Amino acid sequence: MTAIIRSGWPRLGRRSVALIACGALAAGGLTTAGVAMLQPETATASSHREAPLISGQPQFDNTDVYAFVSPDHPDTTTLVANWLPFQEPGGGPNFYTFANDARYDIHIDSDGDAQDDLLYRFTFKDHRKNDLTFLYNTGVVESLDDPDLNFTQTYDIELLRLEHNKVVSEHKVAEGLPVAPSNVGKASMPDYQKLRDQAVRKIPGGLKAFAGQADDPFFLDLRVFDLLYGGDLSEVGNDTLGGYNVNTIALQVPNSYIRQSHKQPVVGIYSTTARKNAYGDWTQVSRLGMPLVNEVVNPVKDKDKFNASSPANDGDFLKNVTEPELPKLIDSIYKIKAPAEPRNDLVSVFLTGVEELNQPPGVTASEMLRLNTSIKPTSKPKRLGVLDGDNAGFPNGRRLTDDVLDIALQVVEGELVGSKNDLGDAVDANDKEFGTTFPYVALPAAGSDTRAAANSTKKNATGLTGGASSLTGSWDDNTVMYASAAAGVLLAGLGMVWLRSRRRTARRSWMG
Repeated sequence: MTAIIRSGWPRLGRRSVALIACGALAAGGLTTAGVAMLQPETATASSHREAPLISGQPQFDNTDVYAFVSPDHPDTTTLVANWLPFQEPGGGPNFYTFANDARYDIHIDSDGDAQDDLLYRFTFKDHRKNDLTFLYNTGVVESLDDPDLNFTQTYDIELLRLEHNKVVSEHKVAEGLPVAPSNVGKASMPDYQKLRDQAVRKIPGGLKAFAGQADDPFFLDLRVFDLLYGGDLSEVGNDTLGGYNVNTIALQVPNSYIRQSHKQPVVGIYSTTARKNAYGDWTQVSRLGMPLVNEVVNPVKDKDKFNASSPANDGDFLKNVTEPELPKLIDSIYKIKAPAEPRNDLVSVFLTGVEELNQPPGVTASEMLRLNTSIKPTSKPKRLGVLDGDNAGFPNGRRLTDDVLDIALQVVEGELVGSKNDLGDAVDANDKEFGTTFPYVALPAAGSDTRAAANSTKKNATGLTGGASSLTGSWDDNTVMYASAAAGVLLAGLGMVWLRSRRRTARRSWMG
C-alpha cells in the first residue's frame, strides 16, 4: 500500500481554505443506484434536501452512508446510514420518526459486479400508549419501556440474499427491536445516554444493531448557499450541520458475512429508501453511497433517471464523471486550470475503486462506497484519509471522522494527476466528538439546548493554493475571503438553494 501513497495518493499538507466544496464530491462521481430487483418507478434524489421532490419527503431522504472496519472490533464492519436531515432538536410535539410505510435498505456487492449479493432491510412500526394527549412523553422517561414514553417505534431486520438481482432467500435477522426516541429535552430525558445504550442490541451471529436519533455526523460549511457567504464574505468555517440531528440506522456485521473471501475482501455498499405508491407497489425514492454527489454532478434532467436506475446501468452517466462541469467553472473563476479530460482518475476513485487499494478484480464501474475489509483501522485516523497516508480512510469506505469535502475537492482539482492543492472549507471536524464503541455516532442535541451552529466556527482557514492559481497566501479571521464568494456564486447558480426552505420550529412538549 505504500506504493499508492508515493505515486497515486501523495501526502499533503494540513492547510485548509475557506473555499466551500459542497460541489466537489459531485464533480467526482455519481450517487449510488437502487437495486434492480425492486424495479423502481420515477425516483428522486437523496442527500441533504438537494432535490425538489425528496425535500418534501424528509422521512425517506437518505443523507449519508458510512462504512468502515470497526475500530474496537476489527473483525467486523460497521455500516451507518442516516435519514431525515436538518432535525431541529426542539421540533415537537411529534418530533422525528422513521416512516412506517418505507423500506430502508443497505445493499452490499461482494464481488464488484454492480449487482447486490446481500441486502439488509429495516422496517418500522409505530406504537402509541395514549392518543388522548398530544404529548410525546407524559412524564420523565428513564428507560425505553417507561410508561411515560407515550410514543415509541420498533423495527425488524431482514437479510435478503440475491443472485443476478433475484432474491434467493430471506431471513428474519431480528424482530421488534426498540428505536431510541428523539431527545425531547433534559427535563423529559435526563439520562439520554442510558436510553441510547438500551437501544443498542446484540443479534445472534455476532451482529449489533441500532436505530434512533443521533447528531448529524457530517461536518462542512454549507453557507455557500447563503449567497456570497452572508453578503460580506465574513461567514466562513462554520459547521452548518452543527446542532442538527438525523435518524440513524447502524449495523455491525462480521467481515466474513459480507465479503467474498480473504482473497477478495473488497465490498461495495450503498443504501436506498422505497415507499408504497398509490397502487400498492414499492417505489424507490432515495439512494446514496458517495456523499454529496447528486447535487451537481448530474444535470437536473438526469437526477430522477439516475435514482431509478441500477448500479449496472451507471455507465449511462459516465460522461458526467469523465467531463465534470465543476472544474471548468472553478477554472473560469479562480484561474486554476482544469485537469485534462477524460478524467479517468475520477473514474478510479468514485466508480471502480483504486487499484491495489479498494478495487475488486474484474470490477464493473458503478458508484458506491468501496471498502477493503482487510485493512485494519488505525488508532489515530487522519481526516484526509488516503490522501494523507491513512489507507483506512476515505475513499476506502468512509469513516465518521473523514473530511470528505476537503478530500473530494482536492481530488477533483487534480491532486492525483499532478495538480497539488490544499483546498478545503475550513471545517475539519464534527461539532461533537464521536463515540469509541458502536454505534459511534454522537448523541443527539436535546430539545432543551440552544442550537449551537454559531458556536461551531472553525477559525482555521489559512490559505488557498491550487496549481496555476494566483490565490496564495494566508488569511486571518478578518480577511475578505473572495474565493468563498466565488464558490457561492458557482453553486447557488446551479440551483442548490435548499437551506432557505428549512423549517425552524422551537416547540416542545410540556415536559420538554
